Amino acid sequence: MSATLVPAVLGLMTGLTLIVAIGAQNAYLLRLGIAERSGVVAPAVVICAVSDAVLILAGVLGVGAVVQSAPVALTVIRVLGSAFLFWYGLTAARRALRPSGEVLEVAESGSPARVGRVVVTMLALTWLNPHVYLDTVILLGSIANGQSVGRWWWVAGAILASVLWFGALGFGARLLRPVFSRPMAWRILDGIIAVVMVMIGVRIALGV
Repeated sequence: MSATLVPAVLGLMTGLTLIVAIGAQNAYLLRLGIAERSGVVAPAVVICAVSDAVLILAGVLGVGAVVQSAPVALTVIRVLGSAFLFWYGLTAARRALRPSGEVLEVAESGSPARVGRVVVTMLALTWLNPHVYLDTVILLGSIANGQSVGRWWWVAGAILASVLWFGALGFGARLLRPVFSRPMAWRILDGIIAVVMVMIGVRIALGV
């Protein structure tokens, strides 16, 4: 491999290692991808990928030191993020316990109001999660700056990992639609999402 390809591949693999694990972003994007047939998934994918790119670049440019020196800001984010995740987890649990058919109805809805709700929710799930700053700004930023050669190729690989993963998850989830033609499948998915959101909310609230 060339001197540029090696760091790019390493960045790609490191990025995938961090983002493939199931989390709040992934769970919400998966649900959107299964349910939507309109233009709602694309904005969500763009928000995820662009947010990761911005945070990784911020880490490479030294913002990680600023984040580490501002524990009060991370505490505020932790409180808001855990509260939002608890709320969303309880909402998913309510859908699982008392399905109303809303999921199947919104599949055809691409109204500006619907898109706006998706954008706000995805932004909150992304930027109110203190782990995203630790994983991208501090961890990936530190690894990137530790590359003796090909630092920016490594960064490009890490950003590409986000683009590929979120794109595959958001647009590939439609392959699961035959399974989710049954209401019980939606109840199970919402139950899993509720557990994931609440567990992450607890971890964030406890600072672990």
